[in-house]
Amino acid sequence: MSETPLGAHIKALIRQEGPISLSRYMGLALGHPKYGYYMTRDPLGARGDFTTAPEISQMFGELIGLWAAHAWSTLGGPENVALVELGPGRGTLMADALRAIAKAAPAFRAALTVHLVETSPVLREKQAVTLASQAVEWHERIETLPEAPLIVIANEFFDALPIDQMVHRHGAWRERQVGLEDEHLVFGLSPVVSATENRPIGDGVVLEVASAGLAVLKGLALRLAANGGAALIIDYGPERLALGDTLQAIENHAFVDPLARPGEADITAHVAFEALADAAAKDGLSVDFLASQADFLENLGIKVLAETLRRNATPLQAEAIDGALARLTDRSQRGMGSLFKVLALSFRLNQ
Repeated sequence: MSETPLGAHIKALIRQEGPISLSRYMGLALGHPKYGYYMTRDPLGARGDFTTAPEISQMFGELIGLWAAHAWSTLGGPENVALVELGPGRGTLMADALRAIAKAAPAFRAALTVHLVETSPVLREKQAVTLASQAVEWHERIETLPEAPLIVIANEFFDALPIDQMVHRHGAWRERQVGLEDEHLVFGLSPVVSATENRPIGDGVVLEVASAGLAVLKGLALRLAANGGAALIIDYGPERLALGDTLQAIENHAFVDPLARPGEADITAHVAFEALADAAAKDGLSVDFLASQADFLENLGIKVLAETLRRNATPLQAEAIDGALARLTDRSQRGMGSLFKVLALSFRLNQ
């Protein structure tokens, strides 16, 4: 297997500086300005590496639009509000949400401006095409969003933020690092970081630390606290913080070695929703709910929406609608309806 340009760059970096943290490796693999995975491609769909819920069915984005309209109403219907999406993919979710908002809440549609937080030039081009009929402002960071009430959507955004891993070895925690062995990238462990507290922990146990995700949430909380607003975070992971290694890489819809082809595979980890909710509450946000994706979509009326779409559908289209409904709300152990969670946060200035 040939070496990727980013792999050569990371190896040179390690030769010069020594082993690097997992979070630094992920940051380079996904976001290197020239060779990073998200900087160089559209990863979505059958020709990409994975498929997200908005690409499965228009129902997903339309229901998110209805949630946003409800959030706007709950905030008191401000006359100027920013509808924001973090990591908006091809812009499909936003397009579907705006269509639903225009029909269900025209006053909200008139009050909102669209803002996309996106660093990938390739995906920005896709979003511009999808949202060609909309006025859109792009941002590199949350900090440049307008000083106005924000309604924020983050679908499969937090799972791609870099994490660190602590591994328990011989009574102490050590940091997992990426180093070199025979000119191959390999995982290794740092010297002792901290001794174990007086409780039994199995050797080899992994604790994941999502510092980047918590930093993003902190920045979001500051913006919501300053101007009011709401946020909806949809991603995969457990409700409660759990020990274990959830790092994974996907290429061509199949799992691959995260170190094998940096820059050519998506690298993610499960989102610990309880940790996000706790951090949000400490920063003064209201945790409105934490639910499975199946419960969230069903409470918003996805079954009714699917039936409405079927009425004017061909038999082939009706079959596709039924398939999408099943896929989005599948409650089996690894199904999207169960694996994916939805966290809703808000801050009302008069609370």
